[in-house]
Amino acid sequence: MLTPHQALTDLVREDPTRPAVTFYDDTPGPTQGERIEISRRVLDNWVAKAANALQEGLDVQRGSVVLLDLPSPHWRACYWALAVWAVGATLTLDPHEGADVLITTTPDSPTAEDADEVVAVTLAALAREYVGDLRSGVMDEAKEVSSFGDGFSPWDEPEEDDAALVHEGTRTSYGELFAPFADADHRWPPGSRVLVTSDSAHDLLQHLLHALVAGSSLVLVRGSGADDDGRLASEGVTLRT
Repeated sequence: MLTPHQALTDLVREDPTRPAVTFYDDTPGPTQGERIEISRRVLDNWVAKAANALQEGLDVQRGSVVLLDLPSPHWRACYWALAVWAVGATLTLDPHEGADVLITTTPDSPTAEDADEVVAVTLAALAREYVGDLRSGVMDEAKEVSSFGDGFSPWDEPEEDDAALVHEGTRTSYGELFAPFADADHRWPPGSRVLVTSDSAHDLLQHLLHALVAGSSLVLVRGSGADDDGRLASEGVTLRT
């Protein structure tokens, strides 16, 4: 069974320097104007640190449920989703599902009160700590995750029937994650640069999985439709979702 963690590992071995995700933030606010580009190797490094934080710091393992509550499309949502799958846990996008861990930019929300553990995420690329007060026990990603290891080994591997993703009550197993992209004739060409502007987290995760199995890369633009945008030509965008 091919897992997202193995798919990323294969891409790193193939060409570690190729871009994996390029991100533009057009959303009004403190991060407006940011451009981030991370290679396959750097994405793998972020995933390893986040996965170690989940596994070693928060005792997340196969069968645990992690709620992802981050804006979309965003590069941080990509590596946190891959980290959850690297551990072999269940990633949910449904707040009512209940979660062992919540990954969020709003650690004081009512949803956070229902989670056993909370990771506070700061979106700014160069952030060194969360801006604001955090209650005791909340993990400050910007301050703490960098201290975890650059390599990752899961305590346990997921089985094909284990739930990998929950969205609007529908459960997708690990064995089904890549099923929509199994037909090579309908898969993105290797090396494609794929524009993603949808604010749906589920759409982002589907595009991320597609890119992993196709050997493509994503150009994420948050807060803009990016039509007739000169940046797209400079980034070599070849497909639009």
